[in-house]
Amino acid sequence: MQCATSPAVHIIDDDEDLRQSLVFLLQSVDILALTYPSATAFLQEFDPDEPAVVIVDVRMPGLSGFQLQERLTERGYPAPLIFCSAHGDIPMSVRAMRAGAVDFLEKPYQSQRMLEVVQAQLQEAERAFAQQTSRRGVQERLQSLTPREREVLRLVVDGMPSQTIARSLGTSVKTVDVHRARIKAKTESESLGTLVRDVLLHRISV
Repeated sequence: MQCATSPAVHIIDDDEDLRQSLVFLLQSVDILALTYPSATAFLQEFDPDEPAVVIVDVRMPGLSGFQLQERLTERGYPAPLIFCSAHGDIPMSVRAMRAGAVDFLEKPYQSQRMLEVVQAQLQEAERAFAQQTSRRGVQERLQSLTPREREVLRLVVDGMPSQTIARSLGTSVKTVDVHRARIKAKTESESLGTLVRDVLLHRISV
């Protein structure tokens, strides 16, 4: 059973019967489902910070499913995206998957298959949104650094010891060590090694 804080499922389709049938199916296993008649309506109403899974049709009035996928990718929205379309073919599904979709299901969908895909992606959504939150946290902590401190951190991330950094910057080892201590304090890191790990883990440009 899904708890109240589990990710929601956003259903975007101009077919009202399809939307309602999916809501009924997902609610039967206690999954919260929200519906939208168009991609534009979804973009106007959704909360990009709330963990979710997205189910979207390909062909809809206004923005298509592919256009919505492009916009969400541009925004860095990490929700797993599932296409569900009556107009699917191999080239279309390949295009969707190459652009980051996690699955491409054909209408009429098989109920059990839909549930299996959605339930698997709900877990992925929790992981993806948690990672995004962690990444943003690291980025916010780095904003407190001066340009010089960022330069020192960049060299630390590159694996350079204080002596090499000092030579590279034309300064003393003592000054570099002072910068390292300030970086650790300003970012509230357990250690500089922990900060470096987080920067590398999230692929953050210093």
